[in-house]
Amino acid sequence: MEVVRVEPGRDLARFIRLPFRIYERDPRWVAPLPSDERTRLTPGKNPYFDHAEAAYFLARENGRDAGRISASVDRNYDSIHGERQATFGFFEAESEAAARALLAAAESWSREKGAEVLRGPMSFTTNDDVGLLIDGFDEPPVLLMPYNPPVYREWIERAGFEKAKDLYAWTIVPPVAPPEQFARMGEICRKRYGVTVRPLEMRRFGEELERVKEVYNEAWEQNWGFVPMTDREVEHMAAQLKPAVVPQFVLFAEIEGKTIAFGMVLPDVNLVLRGVRGRLLPFGILRLLWGLPRIREGRLMALGVMKAYRRRGIESLLVGELMRVGRRLGWSRVELGWTLEDNHLINRTIEQSGGVRYKTYRIFERRL
Repeated sequence: MEVVRVEPGRDLARFIRLPFRIYERDPRWVAPLPSDERTRLTPGKNPYFDHAEAAYFLARENGRDAGRISASVDRNYDSIHGERQATFGFFEAESEAAARALLAAAESWSREKGAEVLRGPMSFTTNDDVGLLIDGFDEPPVLLMPYNPPVYREWIERAGFEKAKDLYAWTIVPPVAPPEQFARMGEICRKRYGVTVRPLEMRRFGEELERVKEVYNEAWEQNWGFVPMTDREVEHMAAQLKPAVVPQFVLFAEIEGKTIAFGMVLPDVNLVLRGVRGRLLPFGILRLLWGLPRIREGRLMALGVMKAYRRRGIESLLVGELMRVGRRLGWSRVELGWTLEDNHLINRTIEQSGGVRYKTYRIFERRL
């Protein structure tokens, strides 16, 4: 077993294609689009690298690729949290020997960069794919959520990593009407605090995006492991997600014209991508274009309220309104997640809306 540093060009293509072999016989896995993966991994194309750097490694056994891993450090994280953190991500392995060798390579690189702790899987931050699936393997992953074999947990733990934090994913079937308490809270928000709710206006997408930036970075700033997104990162993500946006499913809560919260549900594009298997040509793009308008399942990607306006029931108001939209559009299921295990306020709100926790993801850590 040997571990080699990935160099640009052909090696990066091998890094991207490796999961296609590992999950070849797994019907639940959703293949990423290789062109999107190359963009994510390439400095100059992914604005994450404006303030971070990363290294990629392949494990090779008898001349054959047997696993992969990334290791990265983020100057923005370190300056905000006062901690030298490295993260590992894009983790795949065919054997425990490959997993150990890859994690050792990530540790070695992280020490060279002066990191005090190595956490993961994160590809690359909590704003990206994050966590290792440890519970809920019967259901395929939804949009931008990770997936992995159950054995990865054992391999990572036996390599000396411990739990840092668990993340929850919830599933909910839109009812005939939102729960009664949500309707009451919504009425209180409107009458007592003057809260109004409106959908995204696509013709003013640039202005709407500025409102999302303001709320997103303030609403999540105290979350464990959170790193505020730069303007370039928000714009980059918005450009990728815009084709899938359903305006009725992006709601802004406002008081006297000031945006104080927003919630966003996106169609689960994975329902179409699963059949494409990472190939847009010759017919994959046609399947994608045909399938997108017909998707009736989705993921609640974000629900955030600015600090000064919390504990007024605005979370319940937005969830209730999103549930009404789902009922009106005939959606059959929505995943809510992920949420931190100790975010009791939002977890309680989801449970009260009928959400059922059905998946758990874990972030591991090892002190260096």
